[in-house]
Amino acid sequence: MHTILERLEKMEHEYRRQILRAVFGMLVFAFPFFDVLTLLVFNFLILLSLAYFPEYPVIAKLLYRKPEPGSREMLTDMNDGIRSARNLALSVFIMLLISQLLEFTPLDFPLYVIGGAIAIATFGSSAASFIRNRKKRHLNGTIIRNRHGREQHFLPSSIVMLGVGIIFAYLAGTWIAGWEDLNVSRNLVFFLAVIGSITGALFESIPSKVDDNISVPLGAGMTMWLFHSFGYSVPPSEMFMALMFSLVLGYLAYRARIADLSALFSASLLGVLIIVFSDISWFVLLLTFFILGGGFTKYKYKYKESIGIAQSKDGVRSYENVFSNSMAALVLAVLYGIYPQYSEFLIFAYLGTVATATGDTLASEIGTTARSQPIMITTLKPTCAGVDGAVTVLGEVAAILGSAIIGILAIIFGVLPVESWFMVIFITTAGGFLGTNVDSILGATLQHEGTLSNSGVNFVATFAGALISGAMYLILI
Repeated sequence: MHTILERLEKMEHEYRRQILRAVFGMLVFAFPFFDVLTLLVFNFLILLSLAYFPEYPVIAKLLYRKPEPGSREMLTDMNDGIRSARNLALSVFIMLLISQLLEFTPLDFPLYVIGGAIAIATFGSSAASFIRNRKKRHLNGTIIRNRHGREQHFLPSSIVMLGVGIIFAYLAGTWIAGWEDLNVSRNLVFFLAVIGSITGALFESIPSKVDDNISVPLGAGMTMWLFHSFGYSVPPSEMFMALMFSLVLGYLAYRARIADLSALFSASLLGVLIIVFSDISWFVLLLTFFILGGGFTKYKYKYKESIGIAQSKDGVRSYENVFSNSMAALVLAVLYGIYPQYSEFLIFAYLGTVATATGDTLASEIGTTARSQPIMITTLKPTCAGVDGAVTVLGEVAAILGSAIIGILAIIFGVLPVESWFMVIFITTAGGFLGTNVDSILGATLQHEGTLSNSGVNFVATFAGALISGAMYLILI
């Protein structure tokens, strides 16, 4: 009975702490009535009180329990509570400081963006914590932690954070922008609310030693600031459909154990941005890479595992896999939306980067199962399967076929005219095949030396594939 009461007391305290976080979030609605410098000073005083007066009675009562004075449990709870509040205040202070400094430059970091980021980190995170506490009730108070010792997040809590974050970020953004009489459309505010909330949910889902109360508001705020500077937006209905489409596909990958929670939100963020800035067919092409990559990761998995070259975590992709293989695609999709006058060049470059990611994944997953002896791409000498830079004839054929599939689908989906089908497939396949071999060369050199990680190699190679296809378009067409 005593243990049950203790667990209930802990949950009650956690609810109180989250309510306090939400109350802190209410302060964003006062932003329009103060200048940035005043808000900066006020936030600094909050930081000061949390840093130097942690045992002040009011702060102590709100932020941590006191089961037994001087007990280890009290110290742990006190440190967690104060660190959580301090990190949230610190992240707000950093954004306000940037905003103040930018007042002396042509750039700006508007308060409505900062307010939206704070709303995501307070209202969204509080709602997510409420769902997690309900989950802990079903687990008899057991807290599941990740490898860094932080509390494990669940899909329902992250989805709730996403939804609540969008709503309150939009409300905070429209409120602040309206009072400040900024020439900002509601479409842009909603666009930034969605992008910021997905980013916040992503940072919350990433297993890390970094506290959510720093990574979530700063990650959401900086991403919203970036896209605010573009001034690009779409109607909320289109944004909502792009979000639902991306989330559903990400969820299916999550359920199929192709992606983990961080990959789900990474792919959703990429999906929304690529659909909004370019077209849904662009995202479907990128999705083809994820499906083929996830499927062929399972190909002869037991054999690859037995010789020690299988993908870790049973082939489940994380945010690192998503971003390292898709960042070039995202950049090109955004450029396509901003600079439509270069549309055809950007389309061919996009096909080259997706083809490289697809060709490289298929070459790795299929080529390592070849019965023939692999050779090192830089020396052409025999080597072992799975070594960085090792290639096989089967892997090279798989790279060609994987790249060609992207070119064929580009024609089928109408990304480029059917009349140009031969050049589309040829340039896409060549870019993907050569980009795949750039990946192998980088693996044999920079990755072998420890200069680049596997994710870094993928990142560089996909940009190389884009440049190759783009250059071939300029030369041949």
